[in-house]
Amino acid sequence: MDDFSPSSPPAETDTGYRRKPEWLRVKLGTTPEAAETRRTMRRLKLNTVCEEAACPNLGECWSKKHATVMILGDVCTRACAFCNVKTGMPRAVDPLEPAHVADACAEMGLEHIVITSVDRDDLPDGGAGQFVKVIEALRARAPNTTIEILTPDFRNKAKSAVERIVAARPDVYNHNLETVPRLYPTIRPGARYYHSLRLLEQVKALDAQIFTKSGLMLGLGEERLEVQQVMDDMRSADIDFLTLGQYLRPTPRHAAVARFVPPAEFNGHAAIARAKGFLLVAASPLTRSSYHAGADFARLQAARSARLA
Repeated sequence: MDDFSPSSPPAETDTGYRRKPEWLRVKLGTTPEAAETRRTMRRLKLNTVCEEAACPNLGECWSKKHATVMILGDVCTRACAFCNVKTGMPRAVDPLEPAHVADACAEMGLEHIVITSVDRDDLPDGGAGQFVKVIEALRARAPNTTIEILTPDFRNKAKSAVERIVAARPDVYNHNLETVPRLYPTIRPGARYYHSLRLLEQVKALDAQIFTKSGLMLGLGEERLEVQQVMDDMRSADIDFLTLGQYLRPTPRHAAVARFVPPAEFNGHAAIARAKGFLLVAASPLTRSSYHAGADFARLQAARSARLA
């Protein structure tokens, strides 16, 4: 059996969920460090995508005091079929949020921080200005911390939205394509595949020193060759870092899981991606955009240095 031969039955049926395979079972538990991380987030009135997106790695990451902060509130203006974040009309942008993010970073002693956000189609700049303010606050309060951002697509916003963020010079700019183009109408209906791809291409054109990163969820019904075509598209846009993880259905209202992709298949995808020239590839059932982000940033730097040498 080769790496891409399905070794598990369809993940779900019309009558309900199947049990997750062994490779997706995570012990949740808690630790004093995780509880302290939660208290810090609540005290500073910060949201985290770890909680809002029901990330399976929350316990592990929070125990290491790693939390992905979600700025611009906890209500999204989009309604993607895969996402657990609330949808509706968001509240006003919190002017104290950038300082609170910087305080949390300093208090937790983070060497690398990941900042993401909900989509804010209601704002003229899509929230780009708040990203800039957060980056500036982090540079002032925690100058030795490297900064990774995971932004929305800023669709129908001025080109300057991305330009402003790039000018603030985050160390890593991430924007996830999420799935293959064929599935966009049902999985990511408010977005456009080629717009997202061009956003990442624009980042590289504006500042080639910023690492670019993007990811896909597998198990939504995509075909192997479609995944490889997305890899080619990403490399054409000079994306440095690819992440691949298993889609997990947050609630019965969300898109069903078509298949639980076995670890061997993730390994096969990763081998092909490396051969296509990505500086770094993270591929496993539990891989998420910010999972092990600090260690991955060090690996990105080392990979770039080795390639230049």
